[in-house]
Amino acid sequence: MAKPTPLSIPLLFLITITIAIPSTSAKTFRCTTAGATCQSIVDYLPPNRTTLRAIQSLFSVPHLYSILGANNLPLNTTASTPVPPQQRLRIPFPCLCSNGTGASRGRPVYTVVPDDGLWHIAAQVFSNIVTVAEIQAANGIPNPDKIEVGQNLTIPLPCSCDEVGGAAVVHYGHEVAAESSIEGIAQQYNVSQETLMQLNNLTGPQDLKAQDIIDVPLRDTPLEKTNVSEIDDHLLELFWDFGGMIETCSSMVSNNSLDYPLLVPSNAYVVTANACVKCKCDNNTANSMLQCEPAGMINASCPVIRCDASPNLFLGNTTSSGCNATTCSYAGYNTTIQTMLDSVSTCPAPPGPGSSATTLNGWRLVIFINAVMLCLLFV
Repeated sequence: MAKPTPLSIPLLFLITITIAIPSTSAKTFRCTTAGATCQSIVDYLPPNRTTLRAIQSLFSVPHLYSILGANNLPLNTTASTPVPPQQRLRIPFPCLCSNGTGASRGRPVYTVVPDDGLWHIAAQVFSNIVTVAEIQAANGIPNPDKIEVGQNLTIPLPCSCDEVGGAAVVHYGHEVAAESSIEGIAQQYNVSQETLMQLNNLTGPQDLKAQDIIDVPLRDTPLEKTNVSEIDDHLLELFWDFGGMIETCSSMVSNNSLDYPLLVPSNAYVVTANACVKCKCDNNTANSMLQCEPAGMINASCPVIRCDASPNLFLGNTTSSGCNATTCSYAGYNTTIQTMLDSVSTCPAPPGPGSSATTLNGWRLVIFINAVMLCLLFV
């Protein structure tokens, strides 16, 4: 076994002074479903100028397109693309729940280099996504000052697979920006302040600290109980520009699909089905369904994807007849890629008993948008 690397005097001094400085607190996320697995995302703000390739390697992400999709970057973005310091990137990773908490499953794996220390790895390399204590616990390290060059360390990124409010969500490890507030984060991601405080064990706004990693549940929350056809198209467009109400898109994948449940955050996409299908969650739409199409990856060997019930209709294509629009939608994959026909009515629904209430909801949205616009005029 290699001898422990002696710590240099400058490094010892750095560790000594940082003990007295309150560090940002990466918190483990509660996950009560033992053995549950899912996909999560976490913010990463690189301390120095770097590249997408270096970030992909640091977080042990198998495919670059996973990072591109999580950040809504074009699929043809190259790995050599530079990333400036403190540029917020979302890192996708698999999550595993155990002992009441969630942590990344088997990755990233970091290899210790000369003059490394756990504080440097946690605070500087991984920008406080994790703490020294969490790395120690994940790797069974009794003495944080004794790590070896070449030693592989599992980095436990915080995550969860729990449902929130009875619904499946994407748990997003959000790094709190300076001057952020619980109220502001709740509004930005369309989640209640109470839910944020409960998930993160916050007793009040004073507990929120800049650079903390907090659990923000992104869920399918489309525009509900509002007759969209009664709202002026321009006002509806403005509404989505202000953030809309879709934080994740749901899909039609069957529960026996290898990518079930396929939840994708707003303004992001995933490449699935052996790199043959690209599914995006577009915030500029009045529904919350994923829009899937052939990925068109150059290096992937993919079949022609069409709907068996309508052989002339290919994945992602829509045909209209009268008041019906029928789309060939993605339904998952196992040994083969599955599709299904999805039909929706494009004609206005006849007024029903609750039409007056629906109209009222529509006007409430119009009033809300106008109020936001008026506020912006005085900012």
